[in-house]
Amino acid sequence: MDMKITVYGAEVQCASCVGAPSSIETYEWLQSALARKYPDQAFEFEYIDFETADDDIAEAIKQDEWFYPLVLLNGEVVDEGVVQLRKVYSAIEQTTA
Repeated sequence: MDMKITVYGAEVQCASCVGAPSSIETYEWLQSALARKYPDQAFEFEYIDFETADDDIAEAIKQDEWFYPLVLLNGEVVDEGVVQLRKVYSAIEQTTA
């Protein structure tokens, strides 16, 4: 079963995320980390710049309802702001269980 990882972010760093990786760095880091942890799992990765996107999630980030980067697994929010791998791993393992 393919899993879709979507990262919403922006070029400008989140004000409350100073010192954390940028949205693009988080996106690239997730690709690498998930490929190592789950070598037999097919992932589809998507990066969306919420500042130019026109959807409900992008609007929610613009309205400060979510921090960015915002990570979704198959459309469900997994983590936001300073993304933690253990939360992403846990969501993946719940999906495959």
